[in-house]
Amino acid sequence: MRVLVEGSGGAAGWPQPGCRCASCLRMGGKARVRSTIIVDGVVRVGVGGAGGAGSGGYLVRAVADAGGPDGPGAWEVTAPDGGRLLYPAGPGAVPVPEEGAAAYDIAFLDLLGEPAQLGLLRARGLITSGTVTLVAFADHRVSSADELRRRCGFWRVMLAGDGDAVTTDRSAEKRIDARRAPWRVLVLGGARSGKSEQAELRLAGEPDVTYVATGQIPEAGDPEWAARVAAHRARRPAWWRTAETTDLAGVLADASGALLIDGIGTWLAAAMDECGAWDGSAEGAARLAGRTGGLVAAWRQTRAHVVAVSDEAGLGVVPATPAGRLFRDELGRLNQVLAAESEEAELVVAGRVVPLGPG
Repeated sequence: MRVLVEGSGGAAGWPQPGCRCASCLRMGGKARVRSTIIVDGVVRVGVGGAGGAGSGGYLVRAVADAGGPDGPGAWEVTAPDGGRLLYPAGPGAVPVPEEGAAAYDIAFLDLLGEPAQLGLLRARGLITSGTVTLVAFADHRVSSADELRRRCGFWRVMLAGDGDAVTTDRSAEKRIDARRAPWRVLVLGGARSGKSEQAELRLAGEPDVTYVATGQIPEAGDPEWAARVAAHRARRPAWWRTAETTDLAGVLADASGALLIDGIGTWLAAAMDECGAWDGSAEGAARLAGRTGGLVAAWRQTRAHVVAVSDEAGLGVVPATPAGRLFRDELGRLNQVLAAESEEAELVVAGRVVPLGPG
C-alpha cells in the first residue's frame, strides 16, 4: 500500500486563512493544506468522504464515531491484497472500529482532537508495532509545528508533510512504535502550571497505563479538594487503571506497562505524616530518609516507563512556618535526585514546557 499525502492540515489548512492566532502566524510560509490522501493512486480520502470505492477491487467502509451516530468517525480502506488503512472523517473524529476488526497497516488519526484514542486503538491491537501511524488534520489547535513534532515523538507517530509518500514497507516507519523501557520522566511545575495535563498528554498513546494517585481521598467537609480530585479523574481515559497508594517503591518494583505518578509532593507530605517528620526531630528525619531513599532506589531500578509529576516548590515566597520550610527543602532535594536519575526532566510554566537537559 502506497499513500500520497496531498494535504496534512486542518479542515481550513494551517495556517488558517485570515486567522491571526499565534499558532497560524508561527507557520510563516510553511503551509499545510486540508488533509487529503490518495491510496495507491486509486482512492482519494478526505473531509468530504472517500472517492474511488470499488475501483480496482478497493473496498471502502464507514467506521462509527465515539461521539454518536450523526456521522462516520473514519473511513476504512481495504486494498485488493488485504492491506488496511484507517483515515478520520474530519477534525475531532474519534473512530470506533467494530469488535473483531483486524489490525491496520496504516492509520491516520486526529490526535489534536483526542490523543487518547491512540492508546485505546493500541490496547485493542488495532494499531501495532507494524502499523505506520500518522497525524491528520494538523492545525492551530497546537501552539506550533515544533510542539506537534515534540508530541509525535512521545506518542511514537509520524508527522507527514504535504506531498510525502507513505508506504507499508518502510521499516524505519514501523520502528518508531518501539518504546524503550525503562524510561523515566520527571515533570515539574508550580500550582496550576499545567504539569499534570502535560504528564497525561505524554502517556495518551500508551495502551497500558496505571495512574498512581498519592493524594488523600477527599473528605466530605472539603469540597474544594474533592473538586480537584474529580477534575483529575474526569480528564483521564476511562480504560486507565487507578491505584491510590503511597507505596511508590512497591509500585515501581512491580510495574508493567506505563505509570503516571501524581504526584511526588503529595507522596512526600504523606510520608512526613507517617514518619512523624514534621517537627524536625532527628528520629523523624531518619525515618523519612529511609522512605525517600527507598523511593529513589526503586526509581533507579524500575523496569517501567514512568512519568512522575512533582511541585517545583522553591520559586515562591519563603514559607512562614518551620514545617513549611522543612517540606520545601525536603521536596527540593528529592526533586534533584529524581531528576538526576531520569532520562528526561521538564519544567512546565504557564502551560509551556521547558526541557531540562542532563545535569
